[in-house]
Amino acid sequence: MFNWLQHFADWLIYSVFNVGAETHFGTALNFFVFDTLKILILLFFIVFLMGIVKAYFPIERLKNYLNEKKLYGLEYFFASIFGAITPFCSCSSVPLFIGFVQGGIPLGVTFAFLITSPLVNEVAVAMFLGMFGIKATLIYAISGILLGTIGGWLLGKFNLEPLLSDWVKAILANKMQQASFEGENRTFKQRLPEITRNAWDIVKGVLLYVIIGIAIGAAMHGFVPENFFNAYLGGGQWWTVLLAVFLAVPMYANAAGIVPIIQVFVAKGVPLGTAIAFMMATVGLSIPEATLLKKVMSVKLIAIFFGVVTLCIIISGYLFNLIL
Repeated sequence: MFNWLQHFADWLIYSVFNVGAETHFGTALNFFVFDTLKILILLFFIVFLMGIVKAYFPIERLKNYLNEKKLYGLEYFFASIFGAITPFCSCSSVPLFIGFVQGGIPLGVTFAFLITSPLVNEVAVAMFLGMFGIKATLIYAISGILLGTIGGWLLGKFNLEPLLSDWVKAILANKMQQASFEGENRTFKQRLPEITRNAWDIVKGVLLYVIIGIAIGAAMHGFVPENFFNAYLGGGQWWTVLLAVFLAVPMYANAAGIVPIIQVFVAKGVPLGTAIAFMMATVGLSIPEATLLKKVMSVKLIAIFFGVVTLCIIISGYLFNLIL
């Protein structure tokens, strides 16, 4: 989808700026340009799309349905399935999270999507199948979806809405004060300037957080060597799963990008369950993601979210090592 953007980043960094592709700085700078542009484009497009949905679809009715009807946890499962078929990394999922929160979707359901989206996607599944076989692939995909379902359900039980940031609360308050589009006799062309303006206002509101978050991720992507981890995770001791998750959180990568690294880990003796736990923590939790989420969540809510997901990943890692 974003191959053209990668080509642009390659041309800008390696040809225009003449930074070597083989250097750590060149790798980091290329990553920064590509991911910053990708996330800003995604953010504007998704928020713009949510604006159109709210203009023509009674989002309050969907919100009330999800809040009032007993779906016995299926709403979390469906959100996780949707997350699994969206090929986004953790930072790229944040724009959708903002759109869901802005649209009034229950927070636990939104968390189920946010957890699963970076963990599982079709590209990573295909690569996993070719490298580790069908059994490991099924365990990886099913566990990723269950992780989002259970994590979203748990977070949904904590009544965390008051811990959203003041910025999000202001957006929601303004939305309640504004006249609803529903029932208005206005054409799409008449509504378009307001929808576009609202989308651009949200992009401007998170722009600084996007730049800071991606800059941190780019530095880690370009300068942290892969061999650094093999030396500490290959022993198979009980604490290696904990260490794998602890070391992975500062990293930043998408699932498709980390799978080849996981193959190297396993080839060098790292247990597959420990390697998968490392992968899940890398793609599902990251300092750049926390930086972006700071715009929409309080520090306490980010800590709760990271804590629940970390616990689920650690448990999954131990289970993988028992099963695989």
